[in-house]
Amino acid sequence: MPSSDVTVIRAADWVVAWDSDRADHVYLEGADVAWRGGALVQVGGRYQGPVTRELSGRGRMVMPGLVDIHAHTGDELLAKGLFDDIGSPGLWGQALYQFSTLLDADAEAVAACTELTLASLACSGVTTVVDIGGPWDGWLDRLAASGLRAYAAPSFRQARWDASSGHRLDYLWDVDGGRARFEAALRVVDDARAHPCGRLDALLAPAQVDTCDEALLRDAHAEARRRGIGLTIHAAQTMAEHEELMRRHGLTAPAWLDRIGVLDERVILGHAIFLDHHRWTRLRTASDLARLAERGTSVAHCPTTFARSGMTLESLGGYRRAGVNVGLGTDSYPFDMIAEMRDALVCARIAAGDVFDCGVGDVFRAATVAGARALGRDDIGRLAAGARADLVVVDLEHPAMGPVHDPLRSLVLTAGERAVRDVFVDGAHVVADGRMLAFDRAEAAARVAAGQRRAVAHLASATGAHGDATIDHIAPRCLALGGPR
Repeated sequence: MPSSDVTVIRAADWVVAWDSDRADHVYLEGADVAWRGGALVQVGGRYQGPVTRELSGRGRMVMPGLVDIHAHTGDELLAKGLFDDIGSPGLWGQALYQFSTLLDADAEAVAACTELTLASLACSGVTTVVDIGGPWDGWLDRLAASGLRAYAAPSFRQARWDASSGHRLDYLWDVDGGRARFEAALRVVDDARAHPCGRLDALLAPAQVDTCDEALLRDAHAEARRRGIGLTIHAAQTMAEHEELMRRHGLTAPAWLDRIGVLDERVILGHAIFLDHHRWTRLRTASDLARLAERGTSVAHCPTTFARSGMTLESLGGYRRAGVNVGLGTDSYPFDMIAEMRDALVCARIAAGDVFDCGVGDVFRAATVAGARALGRDDIGRLAAGARADLVVVDLEHPAMGPVHDPLRSLVLTAGERAVRDVFVDGAHVVADGRMLAFDRAEAAARVAAGQRRAVAHLASATGAHGDATIDHIAPRCLALGGPR
């Protein structure tokens, strides 16, 4: 649509609007939402100006688009259904180091995973995504074609993990190779920021706090500051990493990053679970939360994938009360941001042993304005005049939504992505009637399944200590195969 055209959603039953006086979301009833081009011009009341396109808000809730600050679109789906019930007993039960690296995605599988992931995110109400991954040909164009607002975060590291023994984590270092990948990442960052679609930006992404040396982290941080962008890094994500940093430095991940000058308001820590107050650690201090709050560092909380391994923040409410900005990410499948909100709520209450630790409003703020703050923005994650026209339309008449006393509670706790009907980014339709317009979700899913079959067929060459074991030996199905004996 021309930039002068105005679209209005007329008299929506519910609107989740931003109240600047309260500095918080509020509910409005029977309100209009209008935008011109890619920016909102009115939220609330009745829009009286000329209208190019009018949409009915009857039976609908309009809410801000969700901000996913930590996702890996390129290959995570290949492991779906394989390693969910296994782990390494000698590495706190997690499968990350020993098993998740067994599958190699070829170029077609990476493209298919990216398309299916972006479609899944959009259909769960995501309008902004931080995509962390190894750069590949066509990556930026795929992100642009999705219609989403995307931050490309090309990943680089100097060490690979080796956990083939199953009981210890070793590091295979290639310092010069990591430096070369850093230089390549800088070129991708610049390309993303110059992309003609106008919806791409970038973060620098040293992969993990334990796989990059001090010099590389300092240089990455300096380059991010020079370019005026943020930096994201996996830190305090596992106990194996926590113990390794204690062995190397005698410090937790936040404490070490702070010591070397790589902890400030531009930094997003991926996961930040195992801080010094977490009961799994051997520490008896509790200074990391205050350190993060003082530095203005954000946390990308991705509850679902870690809950599968029995791990979680202790607790989301505790981080928020300490003044830490916590946004939400999906990390891995199912790439459903509404489910992520629900899991964040449940995990927080279990970790704290307290129903009052966290509420639906808290996880909604984490998925919207907290994510926007982590990216240094106040024009996304909220519905207010002047903000970007990134919004989600929810079907209040979907059977899973009713009865609708509190629409966000119905959406987050019960209906989930099934009730998402339409998604707009910069005022343009991205999801219409529950279907992503840019990518065919079913077709992409079929290509991902084919990619998984190819990766599994080549598994034997990558199993290391597993020898010639097949996938059925490494990750047996949850039920035995029946039939005649």
